[in-house]
Amino acid sequence: MSVAEGPGRIMAAETAEQPAVLRRILDEGAPGIAAIAAEVAARRPRFVLLAARGTSDNAALYAKYLVEILLGRPAGLSSMSTVTAYGARPDLTDVLVVTVSRSGGSPDLVASTNAAREAGAVTLAVTNNAGSRLAEVSEFHVDVLAGPERALPATKTYTAELLTLYLLVQGLRGEGGEAARVLPDLAEQVLGRRDEVRALAERYRFAQRLVLTSRGYGYPTAREAALKLMETSYIPASAFSGADLLHGPLAMVDNVSPVIAVVPDGKGGEALRPVLDRLRGRGADLVVFGTAEQVAAASAGFVLPSGVPEELQPVLEVLPLQQLAHEVAVARGQDPDEPRALAK
Repeated sequence: MSVAEGPGRIMAAETAEQPAVLRRILDEGAPGIAAIAAEVAARRPRFVLLAARGTSDNAALYAKYLVEILLGRPAGLSSMSTVTAYGARPDLTDVLVVTVSRSGGSPDLVASTNAAREAGAVTLAVTNNAGSRLAEVSEFHVDVLAGPERALPATKTYTAELLTLYLLVQGLRGEGGEAARVLPDLAEQVLGRRDEVRALAERYRFAQRLVLTSRGYGYPTAREAALKLMETSYIPASAFSGADLLHGPLAMVDNVSPVIAVVPDGKGGEALRPVLDRLRGRGADLVVFGTAEQVAAASAGFVLPSGVPEELQPVLEVLPLQQLAHEVAVARGQDPDEPRALAK
């Protein structure tokens, strides 16, 4: 039975749409994103606060790295319950609040965004639904243009959020997104190597748990991959920053523990090297998604395209990991299109 016919066919089809979605954002969405970024930049926000849930929370974490590294502004992830459950009303004057949501319908996101606007924030929603309640209550809205997503696990909306947030931050800097033009073609190349991913999936068919790790821009990718594996295959998967992994969690890694490392080609990968050395020293079954050098030094892996700016690599890093989650789920007899206990 082919991927197009079997369980998970919707997730597989939506995963395959991502190069086209990336092109659409660059060709159709980029001018509008730049215009909104210019309006927001003119307001001179002193701080960026990001709010999201689930997969979009990992996209928001990626944006936090972009804001702090490229824009040079402090950024934080919102604890929405402080507003929705505790009724706190912090002073958000001159703060940019960016709420990321594929549906734009989550009541706590809508309520916290509404409260932020009342507290003086500049509010910007990033969604896949221009007609959503979140878009309505926000001062600004950017549509990620991913199109309808029917599978429960988010795939194309995640990478669409990443690219949209990158273009937004570039716009806030007064820069363009020309460097991102390489992404659609490279995404096609990566997604075309599904047989390599299927071979890797055999390693995890009977896994009882997984550990994922990365640093820098790759850390949101590790978190998103862990989420995908948990929601499609029901494997307990824990994602740690490489720095945090060394402070306690390393004790649970042994010679039968599968570890997936996302190794960026850049400063994040350099910072992760000592962690990889420690993992190899413990005899871990280490699979690397990253550079050819690091894959060669691991138990197995997937070589990612080289020469891509580190801040754009997460858009490509996550693609084979989405495929991995799909393949592991199918190998374990699950249908990743409709994970149990989840609903849109």
